[in-house]
Amino acid sequence: MPDTLKPVDHAALRVNQAVIILFCAVSYILNFWPLTAFTALLMTLGTLIGRPAFAFIYQGFLKPLHLVNPDIVADTPQSHRFAQGLGAGFLVLAVAALLAGWAVAGWILTGIVVILAALNLFTGFCVGCFFYFQLSKLHFFRSAS
Repeated sequence: MPDTLKPVDHAALRVNQAVIILFCAVSYILNFWPLTAFTALLMTLGTLIGRPAFAFIYQGFLKPLHLVNPDIVADTPQSHRFAQGLGAGFLVLAVAALLAGWAVAGWILTGIVVILAALNLFTGFCVGCFFYFQLSKLHFFRSAS
């Protein structure tokens, strides 16, 4: 059974992607893995509660100051939650690699997250959402009916 469409604020998703890109890029440039770990933690928590990791920046600052306007679209929130969880998983593996002394592997994994978030931010194509829908076709997820 297909997922039910619900209102999803794509502006919040774009802010989330932009912050993920920013934090991961700064982490790489400064060779500061704790910022990658912080990003992974917030993405994991966001996935668990079903919100974009950095929604607080959008809701608390950008939206009230009218710097970013809502962009409500009928969409499947489950696909975005899955995509964020996938990104969080990559960053958790990145941090583990960095802590193990495998810097190249850790920064490559971080770079993958940056590239995928940028692809989504600039083109609107969400690779994690694509995987979610492909796995859904294979009945990988149980319906919550």
